Amino acid sequence: MRRRCGFTLIELLVVIAIIAVLIALLLPAVQSAREAARRAQCVNNLKQLGLAAQNYLSTYDCMPMQCNYNTAETVDQGFSWSWTVALLPQFEQGALYDAMNFGLGNFGLHATTAGYTQVGSLLCPSESIGQRPGYPWGTSSYVGNFGGPGQLSAYSGTIVPPKDLALNGGIGTKGWGGGAGIVRIASITDGTSNTAVFSEHLIGLGSQPVLVATMTPGSKDAKRVIFPGVDNSGVGSGVDGATKAAQACMSLPATTTANPTASSYLGFNWMAAYPTHVALVNYMHVARPNSLHCGNSGDISYVQFVGPTGSAAANSNHSGGVNVALSDGSVRFVKDSISLPAWWALGTRSGGEVLSADSY
Repeated sequence: MRRRCGFTLIELLVVIAIIAVLIALLLPAVQSAREAARRAQCVNNLKQLGLAAQNYLSTYDCMPMQCNYNTAETVDQGFSWSWTVALLPQFEQGALYDAMNFGLGNFGLHATTAGYTQVGSLLCPSESIGQRPGYPWGTSSYVGNFGGPGQLSAYSGTIVPPKDLALNGGIGTKGWGGGAGIVRIASITDGTSNTAVFSEHLIGLGSQPVLVATMTPGSKDAKRVIFPGVDNSGVGSGVDGATKAAQACMSLPATTTANPTASSYLGFNWMAAYPTHVALVNYMHVARPNSLHCGNSGDISYVQFVGPTGSAAANSNHSGGVNVALSDGSVRFVKDSISLPAWWALGTRSGGEVLSADSY
């Protein structure tokens, strides 16, 4: 009598269990490898921007301005052309630059040829939201360094507004003086290898006021909206005021809800900028990397998109930190655990701080 060969039910279950364990062990490794590749591509994108800034600096003897107003401000809703537009010819987007009509502003049908174009190198591969916040306008994951805490010195970064825009129209009446104006290589006295020029942020959720209004600091997409922040009239100035502002932003009450109006413009249009609406195309060295965006509660009413004394954070989907391009063209990964003084120092161009490479 022949014996039948086969598996018992128990043996089959054991084999299935072993395969399941192996898959469970392998999947995180695969996901980690994919994220490492995405992070490497993000580094490459920032390096392109950093080199573009170097080319711009060589050509015009200054860093690109945060705002570049056209000749017809009445038709662009008050917004100017962003630093991104200024750099287009420097990273092989000259055709896109030539398609723009700078005399008619950056909103409207005349701007759609360029504005509806999504430049691939302006998006971080780790960005998990496919929908453009201001669809069909193109968006960007990369933002320019506006500077350290405004309580110490506003506009202390490398991508800042022209001085006349920052000080006119009452904007300079809130104690926001400081370093607005042209930034040359000689202006970066802290050293180009110790001064940031670009970093990244998660793009916004777009015009979804009902959804945004439900966002609290503990929400899954909290880093994609703007919170009211703290009343800066009670914060004070100097290191103590800057510390209070940063800590308040990093520990918002759990019941705080996002600002739907301000949040709708986060990543809305990569072409548009405004001197005091920092979070649109800039970030600040105030709260640590991967913190929330905190506006200026109690400040001038129209500063809803984070002003010079708020905190427009650098944040990302990268685990443990963000990529930062330095003024010398290099890119570094800065951990979330960086100390506040070191983070502030990395954001200022002439603060006189001593910063070692192991600080971040």
